[in-house]
Amino acid sequence: MSRLAFLCIYLLFASVGFAADAKSPNVIYILADDLGYGDLSCYGQDKFATPNIDRLASEGLKFTNHYSGNTVCSPSRAVLMTGQHSGHCYLRGNLKGEEGAALNPEWTVLPEVFKQAGYATGAYGKWGLGPTHLSGNPNPLTHGFDHFYGWKSQTIAHTYYPTTVVDDGKETPLEEGTFIHDLIMDRARDFIRTNAEKDQPFFCYIPTAVPHAAMHAPKELHEKWRKKFPQFDDKIGKYGAGGEPCPDVRNPIAGFAAMMENLDLEVGRILDLLAELDIDENTVVMFASDNGAHKEGGHDPKFWNSTGSLRGHKRDMHEGGIRTPMLVRWPGVVEAGRTTDHLSGFQDVLPTMAELVGQPAPKRIDGLSFLPTIKGNAKQQKQHEYLYIEFCKGNDQQIYSQAVRQGDWKAYRQVKQSLQLFNLARDPYEQNDLAKEKPEVAQRMARYMDEAHEPLPSQKN
Repeated sequence: MSRLAFLCIYLLFASVGFAADAKSPNVIYILADDLGYGDLSCYGQDKFATPNIDRLASEGLKFTNHYSGNTVCSPSRAVLMTGQHSGHCYLRGNLKGEEGAALNPEWTVLPEVFKQAGYATGAYGKWGLGPTHLSGNPNPLTHGFDHFYGWKSQTIAHTYYPTTVVDDGKETPLEEGTFIHDLIMDRARDFIRTNAEKDQPFFCYIPTAVPHAAMHAPKELHEKWRKKFPQFDDKIGKYGAGGEPCPDVRNPIAGFAAMMENLDLEVGRILDLLAELDIDENTVVMFASDNGAHKEGGHDPKFWNSTGSLRGHKRDMHEGGIRTPMLVRWPGVVEAGRTTDHLSGFQDVLPTMAELVGQPAPKRIDGLSFLPTIKGNAKQQKQHEYLYIEFCKGNDQQIYSQAVRQGDWKAYRQVKQSLQLFNLARDPYEQNDLAKEKPEVAQRMARYMDEAHEPLPSQKN
């Protein structure tokens, strides 16, 4: 064989290999709601198992230093969508008027990055950034999603038995007693199947409401767990959903376990579908939670050790309120069973996805791509100087608490209180305040808090 013929054959096979490597991976991002760091068995939960979600860890990558965008729902999702940390983001607390949580249409947000790369995009569940049935800014269809199916509003997402569901902007009545979660997950799988059969790359965003608020679950699963925890049968869990049906739950302890089992089964069905469609190795599946464990609707995070013994819960800036499980599965690319302590947060998801699909990240972001970490290229991974989170209250969004993480150091400051300083390597549960012992570190962390906070336009003189 001549050298020219050999070179031609080599280039042919090289080009085929390049085309295969360059095939756009599908992305499924599952966002749990108020799921604590200890609510998955792969993170230490021992009173129930989450074997299907655990597969994302055993067959992929587990993060141990990943932070949500905030300590409550809407601002955390705003960070995820915009790539801005909460000192710069337009939304830093839950607002009474949900329309005020809407994204700015002038920004390029997460689903729009996928659209620019030619992806089909769908969102299924709880949007949390404004009413989904209204046209314009609140609607996810305005911000790069081809399809949305789920709750009408964040308030109504407190119940799994709403009277309506929103389907691509249209509010549709539901039969009384319909358990909406199963419908939502069915629609998500339909979206996956439809696009896989067309060989169309897709981004499927699944912001489930599990395990937030009312402890609603399918009856058969709830009864199963009531038999395991009959001692809590006299306990009644109550919650409201803006006037929508929100049944009380007898034995909400059992209800929580049933919710988690239901979610785990749904994740298993997604993984089975990927294998059935032969797109398993070309699909990235990610799983995280929008903030830490809650104490509502009869849920008992102490009984379940939902925080994994981390201090704090939803609505505060201790680790139990903002550190989230984070799992990434991508067979053939992500080394199975690997764990990383890379420091990252929700603001990093957008630039990570931009790099993944070969698109430029918006300039006005704070995030850094962690794609090198996903691929096992630690030497190429850029690092944050620090991570910053602030939580605001009221419609005027005044700062209530702040947190900074830099290396092993964690600083926490609540309004009108002194800064607290912890060394998480030695004190992961934030028991020993070192602010007085390490004044130079405390002062540095305070400077970070001050420089990371940018007043909102309404607060500028």
